[in-house]
Amino acid sequence: MQSMIIFLVIIALVIFGIWLFMHKPSFGKLPSGERLDSIKRSPHYAGGSFQNIHFTPQLVEGANMFTVMRKFFFGKSRSSKPPGRLPSKKTDLLHPEPEKNLLVWFGHSSYFLQVDGKRILVDPVFSGAASPLSFTTKSFPGSDVFSTDDLPEIDYLFLSHDHWDHLDYKTITRLKPKVKQVITGLGTAAHLEYWGYDKNLIIEKDWNEKIDLGNGFRVYTTTARHFAGRTFTRNKAIWMSVVLQTPSLKLFLGGDSGYDTHFAEIGNEHGPFDLAILECGQYNPYWRYIHMMPEETVQAGIDLKANKILPVHWAKFSLSLHDWDEPIKRITAEAAKKNMPLVHPMIGEAVDLNQPMVYPRWWETV
Repeated sequence: MQSMIIFLVIIALVIFGIWLFMHKPSFGKLPSGERLDSIKRSPHYAGGSFQNIHFTPQLVEGANMFTVMRKFFFGKSRSSKPPGRLPSKKTDLLHPEPEKNLLVWFGHSSYFLQVDGKRILVDPVFSGAASPLSFTTKSFPGSDVFSTDDLPEIDYLFLSHDHWDHLDYKTITRLKPKVKQVITGLGTAAHLEYWGYDKNLIIEKDWNEKIDLGNGFRVYTTTARHFAGRTFTRNKAIWMSVVLQTPSLKLFLGGDSGYDTHFAEIGNEHGPFDLAILECGQYNPYWRYIHMMPEETVQAGIDLKANKILPVHWAKFSLSLHDWDEPIKRITAEAAKKNMPLVHPMIGEAVDLNQPMVYPRWWETV
């Protein structure tokens, strides 16, 4: 009897410990109250969650979570992490030339834009990890040359969805004094307000809405094929891509997305684009509906009528089974076949958005 009591106490303590862990501030908050009422009126919300335009299972037919987890533990490539430190540059973002239109990529899906006088930040992750368990998804050596201290005031912070590798609690809370306005999808603002952001600084939209920011800056919220959620509860907030029209440029900020017809629809409605920033990494045939294969990324750029593609969502975290540099090798090969220009800077390198530049295959030096 005594051993049974001890066993039950241990089980109770474990359950309590898990409950405490899952209630850490970094997990955020689910939408409630007026926000939830607004979400329920969305045409993309049904059955208690947001839905993709087309049927989008998390895993392909015939695959299951047991198979995927077995692959992660026992079938992951030995080259899923780089053999050495990634090369990088440290562009001074606190004192950039004000008339320059530039982009600086921080690895994975984080990047900074200075366009027509406005400073824009997208999906920043500077904490060194992309998971609630930081030891499981540490960033690659050399990919963390920037911190929030290296950033100027941000006119617009774009957040594509609430996954840990796009919405980073430590980064977002440290950025709070620098951010003038946040633009994100329905539901994600619940996390931000819980973390202390003024709701009056947040614009949260559904797909297919227009935001006129004034002075020639317009945003169109567009579709993506993905999912959302920071816990086991999924799709209570929406995931999205964005069309950013500035006085001199039109950019597509892709977020995460599997390949689908929406790229051609966005291209027909909003294209052509000076640059499309598209995910290329963390893919696998098992979950091809929610992440594009590199060849599909090139096709998505063609569908969008993009003049060139910046492939992101790689070179910082290992969240799939492929080699760390496989995404860039495959997309450069496919882009050459399809005559699609690529922009592939080193982490931290300044990209001039108005001038053609030549980029070395820096990943071959690692």
